[in-house]
Parts: sequence; C-alpha cells; structure tokens
Amino acid sequence: MNAKRNRLLAVIGPGILVAATGVGAGDMATSAFTGSALGLAILWAVLLGAFFKFVLNEGLARWQLATGRTFIEGCYDRFGRAAKWLFLAYLLVWSFLVGAALMSAVGVTCHAILPVFGSDAIVANKIFFGIVHSLLAIALVSLGGYRLFEKVMSICIGAMFLVVVLTAIVICPSWSDAARGMLIPTMPEGGVLWTIALMGGVGGTVTVLSYGYWIREKGRTGTEDLKTCRIDLTTGYVMTALFGLGMVIIGNSLGSIEGGGATLIVNIAQQLETRMGGAGTVVKWMFLIGAWGAVFSSLLGVWQSIPYMFADVCSLHPERKGDNNDVDTKSTAYRGFLYAIALVPIIGLAAIDFQTMQKTYAIVGALFVPLLALLLLIMNGRSAWVGREFRNSYATSAVLIAVLLFFGLAGTMQVREQLGRNANTNSTAQRVEIDSRSLMR
Repeated sequence: MNAKRNRLLAVIGPGILVAATGVGAGDMATSAFTGSALGLAILWAVLLGAFFKFVLNEGLARWQLATGRTFIEGCYDRFGRAAKWLFLAYLLVWSFLVGAALMSAVGVTCHAILPVFGSDAIVANKIFFGIVHSLLAIALVSLGGYRLFEKVMSICIGAMFLVVVLTAIVICPSWSDAARGMLIPTMPEGGVLWTIALMGGVGGTVTVLSYGYWIREKGRTGTEDLKTCRIDLTTGYVMTALFGLGMVIIGNSLGSIEGGGATLIVNIAQQLETRMGGAGTVVKWMFLIGAWGAVFSSLLGVWQSIPYMFADVCSLHPERKGDNNDVDTKSTAYRGFLYAIALVPIIGLAAIDFQTMQKTYAIVGALFVPLLALLLLIMNGRSAWVGREFRNSYATSAVLIAVLLFFGLAGTMQVREQLGRNANTNSTAQRVEIDSRSLMR
C-alpha cells in the first residue's frame, strides 16, 4: 500500500503543490463572496479559470522539457538582459506584498483558532502567528528539503480539500442549479468584475512558474516526461477547481457574508456553526482547520518556490547563456532570498497601511497572466525554439489568445480602477466598498 501511495505521489506530487500554493485566503474569500453575491450561476467561471491556468502551466512545462531550460532562462536567452532586470524588479515587489499578505492571512486565521493574547487583540495575534508560521516555514524548507516540504503540503491540501468539498456537499441548496451553473455560462447583472476576480484567483499567478522547479526535483527533464506532467497538472487543477466550486457553493448557501480576506473566512466558520445546529461546533472547527491548511500551504509553497526564481535570475550571465542551470537550494542566493521573503515582509504587518498594500499589489499583479500568455504564444509557437512536435497546437494557441484578451482587459480595468480611486475614504460606504473589492486581489 505504501509503495503504491509513493508511486502515485511521485506522479501527482508537483501538481498537488501547484494546487496548494495557488489557493490562499484571498482566493477562498473571493470564491465565497462571489457565490454569496451572484449565486450558483457563476460556477462555470471557476472551471474556465482552472482550465486557463492548466493551459498556461502545461505550456511552461512543455517549454522546459523541450529545451532543458526554465522559462526564466528561456526569456533571458531570447530577449536579453532587459527581461532579467524587469522580472527581478517585479519579483522583489511582488514577494514583499505577497509575503506580508500571507503572514497576515495565517495570523488572522490562527487568531480565530487560538487567540493567545485574548479575543480582542486581533493585531497582536495576527503579528505573532504570522511571524511564528513564517519561521516554521523557514525551518521546514531549510532542514527538511523538498521531500519533507512535499509531504507537509500534501497533508495541508488534503485537509482543506476534504473539509471544503464535504461542507459544500452537505449544505448545497440545489444540485440541479449547481449543475446548470457549471454547464451553462451566464452572467448575472452587475457580476462582471466579480467574475473576473473569480477566474483570476483560480490557481495563482506568479506561482505557476514554480512548477518547472518542482518537476526538476522529481527528475523530469526530458520530453518523454511531458505526458506525466499533463496527468500531474490535470490532477492539480481538478483539485483546484473542485475547491473553488466548493467555496462558491458555501458562500451561496450562507447568503450574506461580510469581511475581507481571512476575516471573511473566519466569519464563514461562525455562520456554519449557526447553520449546522448540533453539529455546528464540529463543522466550525473543521472548517477553520481546513482554512488554516489552505493559508499555511500557500505561505509554505511561496517560501519554498519563489527563492528558486530569485536564484535562477541571479545565475543568468551572458557568458553562461544557453547553459543548463539547475538551481541549487543550498546556494547563497536561494537561502538569502528564503530568509528575505520570510522576514522582511514582517514590516508590512504593522507599518504599512493595508489598503495601500492592496492597491499596489493590484496594480503590480494585474498584467502578469496576459504577459505570460503572450510569451507562451511567442516562445512555444516557433518550431526552431521548441521543435515541431512540441510547439503550440492551433487549439492551444486559440486558448492562449483568449487568455491574453480576457486577462489583458481584466488587468487594464483593475489598474484603471485603482488609479482612478480617490484618496478620500472617510465615509462608511467607501470603506465597505474598498474592503469588498480587496477580495479580488
């Protein structure tokens, strides 16, 4: 039995990591809030969003297996030093903002589970638990290596997946409506922005680049491994889609819910306690533990994977252009950035206004997915670069164009919304609006 389980994990392990890292408190909250606001008619957007991310990640894997180079290395080879410095600048800003957001999310979730400084000391508990989990992630990544990291992530995503899916099954108000929502695309009135947020939140953004490093850890380096990667990615994004569907169903079943990010997740747990009667307490704690699994696995996945990218970028030099570059997790660049992403964003937990951080993150992250789709169209579209057998098919190119257009429009709308928002946020209505829209990040 253990041998079969190990063989299965060897095949689907990186896909599970993609699912675990790509789902955080913000994605859970966005799915739940969208379900509450728009109902089950919007379930198709979860499936389409997961499919879009699958196509992107399959393209990344195909490039790497066909060329022997990571996507970052490929961009440097084909577009020169400008690609290196632009990505490095982007990565530094993104890492700080996401690091602070992830620590905040895990801190708020743990405050609901075990408020060590008292139930009213939300900020103190948030900072304390955020720092504790960040240090724990450093220890797991530094001391346990990839194997321990993979096992811990599998446990976390198993907990969050089972809890969310089982809860959705129990409280789904109408499975016929859910089936129609998945199979018949409709757009509820006033639901455009929420639909964009829902699709964009499925499966992460920058973290999709992590898959290339994880398959190297599993020893997948040649084109013969492409089929295995496709099976692996299918498994990961099916789990991601089911998780998103479950959160939309839960949000719809509970009706009106308030809050933002991890705070909204805590409010959902409290409503589940009231809704489930005698079993409410058990359901509440199960949901909180599942939510903790989601936010901590996302934090741990980012802490382990983003230093790969930094070390990869740092190793790019003109004299080594085209050479194989297996990132060493014991290198100074990898370890240094691991400590940086785990410690520097602590400043953001208390010193930086949350709305300012959200606004900057929204602008920084809005155009990443369309840019990635454009690059995959170019780099995987040339037989001279990847080989005739592994270049984009017509169907894949069509999907990438759809991703480019959809997320390009979505990103433009988001940037315009953020830049056009007035600094005056004194009224209650404005504060509520900003808190609600922060779920779309």
